[in-house]
Amino acid sequence: MGNFGFSLAQTLAEQGCQVVCIDSDPEKLAAVKGFVTQAVQADATNEESLRAIGIREVDVAIVSLGQNMEAAVLATLFLKEMGVKEIIAKAVTPLHGRVLQKTGADRLVFPERDMGKRVAEGLMSPNVLDHLEVSKGCSIVELVAPNRFVGKSIKDVGVRSKYGVTIVAIHRKGKGGEQTIMNPGPNEVIDRGDILVLIGSERDVHRLKLS
Repeated sequence: MGNFGFSLAQTLAEQGCQVVCIDSDPEKLAAVKGFVTQAVQADATNEESLRAIGIREVDVAIVSLGQNMEAAVLATLFLKEMGVKEIIAKAVTPLHGRVLQKTGADRLVFPERDMGKRVAEGLMSPNVLDHLEVSKGCSIVELVAPNRFVGKSIKDVGVRSKYGVTIVAIHRKGKGGEQTIMNPGPNEVIDRGDILVLIGSERDVHRLKLS
């Protein structure tokens, strides 16, 4: 329940999810007790403690044990052996991630690396509001519509034919308030201030941002 775990638990709880937090530090648990379903003081590297909590019944288990690689590996291994449906593990280094995958993690997150990448992307491309890698080599990007796109239809802009990137949604602010146009058609005209949600390969998205 460090900064990453706290933020994750709080966001999930706010979205109506049932959240069980496990930590050996009672002070950290006290901080989340008011909004999570259950806060349990236990050692996540103790197999019997995890079984007693009933952790095998959860839909997703998230292992966030910071720099303690041994503890993260043990917790991941026990969760896998108990048959937890999906295990997401926080990794600090590529080697840490490889070990976690080999012991049962279905998915890895690298918060420090990914945040550093986002900050760098924002500095190099100020129009890019967010950049999320959804799978190896494939990204979703939120991009403020460049001036050269304004007043043109999606077909005329030609992001698909020129760059191999698809506009999957447009966030628009107008006199009537905010609206999101999902899967816009080729004749949809792009307005000034529109936020384009694009999906494509990492290489193609990068080419579009630099163009």
